[in-house]
Amino acid sequence: MGNSEAQRIPVNRFGLTEVFTPSPTKPNVDIVFIHGLNGDPHNTWTSEFSKVFWPAQLLPPILEEEKARVLVYGYDADVTSFTDGASKDKIHNHAEHLVAELAANRRIRRASERPILWVAHSLGGLVLKRALIHSSEIRGMKTEHLRSIFVSTYGISFLGTPHHGSDIAQWGNRLEWICSAVLPSKILDTNKNLIQALKANNETLQNIDRQFSQLMSRFHIYFFHEGKPTNLGGTLRFIVDETSASPSAQDVERAVIQADHSHMCKFENESSPGFDLVVEGIQRYAEEAPTIVKSRWDNEREERTMQKKAAAEELFP
Repeated sequence: MGNSEAQRIPVNRFGLTEVFTPSPTKPNVDIVFIHGLNGDPHNTWTSEFSKVFWPAQLLPPILEEEKARVLVYGYDADVTSFTDGASKDKIHNHAEHLVAELAANRRIRRASERPILWVAHSLGGLVLKRALIHSSEIRGMKTEHLRSIFVSTYGISFLGTPHHGSDIAQWGNRLEWICSAVLPSKILDTNKNLIQALKANNETLQNIDRQFSQLMSRFHIYFFHEGKPTNLGGTLRFIVDETSASPSAQDVERAVIQADHSHMCKFENESSPGFDLVVEGIQRYAEEAPTIVKSRWDNEREERTMQKKAAAEELFP
C-alpha cells in the first residue's frame, strides 16, 4: 500500500476502522490502536509535519510476513470521559463498547480466535485496561463471545500511559498535566472545574490499575515512556514520567522514546525516535502470538465444555 493510497483511507471518528488488511491472504493477527484524552483515531497517530499515518503507511510493509490486519479505534475522548464519577463511569462504557464492537467485527469475519495486539497512547491505556478487565470477567454462556477479546489478547504496547497510581495526590497531578498538554489553554481557562473533576475521580482510575495488575502476567507487555518534557506555560515537565509510564514489574519490557508526550506516538518515518523499538515489539509479538493463542483457545474450549456439562448435571441430576 503506497503512501498516497493510505492517506485516502477514511477513518471513522468513532468506532473501529480497518486501515490495512493483507490481500489476498487471510490475516494471522489483529493490531488495534487506541488514542487517549482529546485524541483522534487518525490524528493521534499522524505526523504533524509529513502527515504520515504510520499504522497504515509504515507498519504494514514491515509486518508483511506476519500478515497483520491493522485497525484504529475512536471514541468520545473529551475530558468528561475521564472525570465523571462512578455513577456515570464513561471509561467503563467506552470499554464495553470497544469489547462489543471488536468481538462483532471479528466474529462476522470468522476470526474470533485470531490473536490480538494492542497499541495504546496515554489515557487510552486505561480504556484498554478496563476493556480487558470487563472481557475477562465474562462467564455467562449467553455472553461468552465477548470473552474472546480477553482470550485472544497476546501483547500490549503502552505509550505514555500512567500506571503507577499508588499516591492519590500525585495521580491527580498527572491527570492535570495530561489535560494541560492535550487541551487548548482557552478550554482550560473557561472550564475551571475540569482539573478538580479529574482529581476527584482519580480513585476510580486507580481501581482500574489495581484490577489490571492481576491480569498482567497473562500478556506480553511493553511500557514506553517519554524522553522529552512538554512545555506547559513556560515550565518543562514530563507529563507521565518514567516511574509512572514504565513501572518496574516482573517480566515486562521497558524503553524510552525520545519525544514529548503528544509526539511519542507519531512517527514521520522509519528513522523517527522510538520507531524501531515500538515496531520490533509488535513484530515479535505478531510472530509469537498465533501458536500461544491457539493453545489458550484449546484450554478455553475445554473449560467451557466442562462448565456446560456441570450446568446440565445440575438441571438433570
